[in-house]
Order: sequence, then C-alpha cells, then structure tokens
Amino acid sequence: MRIGDVAAAAGTTPRALRFYEERGLLPPPRRTATGQREYGPDEVARVRVVRELLALGLTVEDLRSIADRIGLLVENPQRRCGHPDSNAPGCGVVDRRLAALDAEIDRLSRLRGGLALHTYGQQ
Repeated sequence: MRIGDVAAAAGTTPRALRFYEERGLLPPPRRTATGQREYGPDEVARVRVVRELLALGLTVEDLRSIADRIGLLVENPQRRCGHPDSNAPGCGVVDRRLAALDAEIDRLSRLRGGLALHTYGQQ
C-alpha cells in the first residue's frame, strides 16, 4: 500500500505517517525502486495503536520511550497494565501520565474552588 492508502485506512494523514516515522513510532517502510514508501497491514495496525494511545492522552514523547514495545500492543490489544505480566508495555509511561493527570485535576479543582469563592462568596 502507498502512504495515502495507509493514511486513509488508519484514519490519519500522510504527513502524520511521516512524522511518526521521523519520531521512531513507525519503523521506516520498505521503498519501491522509485523511492516511494510501501506499507502493509502490520503498519496500518501499528498506526491505529499509536493514534489510540495519543487519543488517550499519551504524548509522542511518551510513545517514543516505548516505541520498541508498541508492537506488543499490536499483537495483543487486550494487554493491560496491572496484568500478572508485570512487563506489560508502557506501564511506567501510563503510571506517569496518570499521575500528571491527577496533579492537573487537583490544580484545576483548586483553581475552580478559588474562582467560585471569589465569584459567589463562601459556599
């Protein structure tokens, strides 16, 4: 498949595929004799996993740190952190992202409380 076909199949753009490749989230694809990128179903599945993880709030840098393990999620999408297999891919990254989200929720809650107190008086 060519880059436009893969992008459409994975719900993204050719530019995003090139970006993922540059960042190491997608291995360099095979090239045709004319130098065009050529992809297969495995790459489509990998891009879908990358997009799902990004949509869940992980960053490109988070994914770069586990890029060598993304394939494990492609092979077994049901794999989860907290699974008896303590080597589940990305658990440390997920734990750090959850801690960052919790800290941001706390910050926003304090901000909201301060604003409500200022606006409406004590409640």
